[in-house]
Amino acid sequence: MHPALSHNLFLVKEHIGMFKAANNFDIYHPESGDVLLECREEKLGFFTKMLRFTDYKRMTPFHIQVRTPEGDVVFEIKRGVTFLFSKVDVLDAKGRRMGGFKQKFSIGGSFEVLGPSDKVMCTLKGKWTGWNFRFLLGEKELAHVSKKWSGVGKELFTSADNYMLEIKDGVNPDNPVRMLIMAAVLCIDMVLKE
Repeated sequence: MHPALSHNLFLVKEHIGMFKAANNFDIYHPESGDVLLECREEKLGFFTKMLRFTDYKRMTPFHIQVRTPEGDVVFEIKRGVTFLFSKVDVLDAKGRRMGGFKQKFSIGGSFEVLGPSDKVMCTLKGKWTGWNFRFLLGEKELAHVSKKWSGVGKELFTSADNYMLEIKDGVNPDNPVRMLIMAAVLCIDMVLKE
């Protein structure tokens, strides 16, 4: 696993845009301000771009590449066209499926984080109206993500969101669930909030 994923605190900043079709993020170390990872959705087709500006946005496919500032791929997130519940795949730098998530029917918004053999690694639970989400393995919290506001003007007139992710100390730095949690955080907006 890439060393950038071994930290416990991450600031995920969505790129600002009034009319944007692509989902692009930068992930920072909140204490040093260093960019740890860049997340880019560059492989958008013409029709997907057009549908992103309609009520069908939640159904569109996505392919996000997560890489270091130097350009090395760390992992990728892919989803095809979806109609009711999303199923998202997470691939490592070599294109091997490391797991994914499957959206569950719930009032509050949740999905299961799955390992390579589709075994449930943890569950993401949150409130549909709020911006606080927890990654749980049974009753044990593995990570917590919350929306970090960056100013009323920026939030009202753009579609940019900022998130603070805290992975708990008990999660081993080499545990592959870290990659799946990071991927899930990048997809909260696209799967649950759009």
